[in-house]
Amino acid sequence: MKKKEKALVVLSGGQDSTTCLLWARKEYEEVFAVSFDYNQRHRKELECAKAICGEFHVSHKILDLTQLNELAPNSLTRADIKVDEDAPEQGTPNTYVEGRNMLFLTYAAVYAKGLGIRDIITGVSQSDFSGYPDCRNVFIKSLNTTLNLAMEYEFEIITPLMWLDKEETWEMADRLGGLEIVRDRTLTCYNGIMGEGCGHCPACKLRRNGYLRYMERKQNG
Repeated sequence: MKKKEKALVVLSGGQDSTTCLLWARKEYEEVFAVSFDYNQRHRKELECAKAICGEFHVSHKILDLTQLNELAPNSLTRADIKVDEDAPEQGTPNTYVEGRNMLFLTYAAVYAKGLGIRDIITGVSQSDFSGYPDCRNVFIKSLNTTLNLAMEYEFEIITPLMWLDKEETWEMADRLGGLEIVRDRTLTCYNGIMGEGCGHCPACKLRRNGYLRYMERKQNG
């Protein structure tokens, strides 16, 4: 099948977005990536994103959104707020950064239009979304419409992982030949530890449990 021309991947340097980068390289002739510095606790993920893009010869841009941490207190941008290890009974976890995906995708769209790109790829998932409202399909569809109207440009926000859980995301990375890269060289941990991470933050738990389920299924044939 003939590849499409070009796409922009919103790349954090974590498991999901790196899997999307691997997917995009199979689907498009030319792939660009954009990352965001918002003073995140786990900002070493930006180094992972840069290194992976360097290896794959993907043009990579990091945009400054460091003022985001001043607007809405959360444990990912405030050292004085401890990361919730378990989901709250009500409301969103304190790792939720208000407006983050809306801002990321809006800035990505502005950047994409300047490059003549219509396809924007992001690794959000409604299956393992940790209670974040801006990872839901209804939000993505709504924002897609809004961006098209706001900029008079036909974007398509593509979400390869939307209906996949972490086990299935590991399977996709393996199928794309990047399981070891995702396992060893990405950073998903909210406490900033590459690979397997700290093991007890919500992101590490999701990642590890999905990996174990996938490896067990793979070994059992």
